[in-house]
Amino acid sequence: MLATSSDSTLRYYLIDQLADARQRTDDVFALVKPDSLYERPIDERHRIIFYIGHVEAFDWNLFHERVLGLKSFHPEFDRLFAFGIDPVGGGLPTDQPSDWPTMAAVEEYVGKIRMILDEKLSDALADPRPPTRDGFPLSTLLSVAIEHRLMHAETLAYMLHQLSLNHKVRRKEPLDLQATPAVHRSSEIPAGAVTLGLPRGSNLFGWDNEYQAHTVEVPAFAIDQYKITNLQYLEFITARGYETPAFWSDDDWNWKSGQGISHPAFWKKEAGQWSYRTMFEDVPLPLNWPVYVSHAEATAYAIWARKSLPTEAEWQRAAYATPRGEELTYPWGREAPSARFGNFDFASWSPAPVNAFPDGRSAFGVHGLLGNGWEWTSTEFAPFPGFEPFPFYRGYSADFFDGKHFVLKGGSSRTAACLLRRTFRNWFQAHYQFAYTGFRCVSR
Repeated sequence: MLATSSDSTLRYYLIDQLADARQRTDDVFALVKPDSLYERPIDERHRIIFYIGHVEAFDWNLFHERVLGLKSFHPEFDRLFAFGIDPVGGGLPTDQPSDWPTMAAVEEYVGKIRMILDEKLSDALADPRPPTRDGFPLSTLLSVAIEHRLMHAETLAYMLHQLSLNHKVRRKEPLDLQATPAVHRSSEIPAGAVTLGLPRGSNLFGWDNEYQAHTVEVPAFAIDQYKITNLQYLEFITARGYETPAFWSDDDWNWKSGQGISHPAFWKKEAGQWSYRTMFEDVPLPLNWPVYVSHAEATAYAIWARKSLPTEAEWQRAAYATPRGEELTYPWGREAPSARFGNFDFASWSPAPVNAFPDGRSAFGVHGLLGNGWEWTSTEFAPFPGFEPFPFYRGYSADFFDGKHFVLKGGSSRTAACLLRRTFRNWFQAHYQFAYTGFRCVSR
């Protein structure tokens, strides 16, 4: 989030941003036909109805006692919609649509939360120093609510990407399917230092896993100038990459074989021809778009190519370092994100060609580092030195420091601009195919 010289000014700004974030999630839910709200597009996730309640229950549970001193009006729903799921080890939810409340009941719950919070947060804004139980400023809690919702605006998008087309309200979307193919080269990144994380005491908002700032020395390496494309990944499939155990760890091979996985989740093959599922239609496979795959699939490709996935520090250095030794705010410099620099901030429902935004390249000539698909790293998601969990959301990061999740950097077309900050860290399990997650390779 942006910082200002006045916490009071910032709080009023954030209230407006919360309203905008609500509109983002409302717009995503509006894609689902009313008779399809109890569908489960991805087996590992809740039914859609859960998320309609969840984004509001999260705000309510964050504010109603801690800041506003209010009693719960529906404790059962507060608990039911409190937490999403990320099952590890193959366990899947078994609930049925009949196990969930009616849509009318959920809408009533959502509407009442918004009405109460809007009224009471307005009162809190008038207090020069509004109290919070954990001692964090109200602006921090508002930033948490906003960014949590904006993250869900993205995760809901990729979830609905897997929803059958006949369950969605289809929209027309311009797609760039015939771009000039990228010329794939590597950029040489000299050895040097890079800063990971936010310094404590910064007036910029960050999640608990972003703290605290520390310097890492990175040996020289070379990195792909562009994300790996569907065309490049098709070459891996044609070379029988999914059928060659040498490219996969034992765990990844057992997952792939057990699930019968033989291609990216966004691809389909009919009558010998590959197609691609966009949000609203199937199109011929766009060869110059970035491929979206799991960490396991990205790692197998990298091994086949005799390369590796970058570490978090390597990716950070390729994105933000300069030959002069300074570190930039964004890969292209210090100018705020805009459509000139990449495919992000809800610009589209689909990827763009990997070479579509030359103005967004880094000082070392690496393209497309922000937007158009998150990028896998080889770094396990783990705390930085000095990590302290948010007392009001202790499980946000700490529950995933399990050796089974990997750091992603960058962003997708559905990533909000405020999440494009240099220190933001995303993470997923190695076997999760459905997010907007691509990659590029390094050689050392």
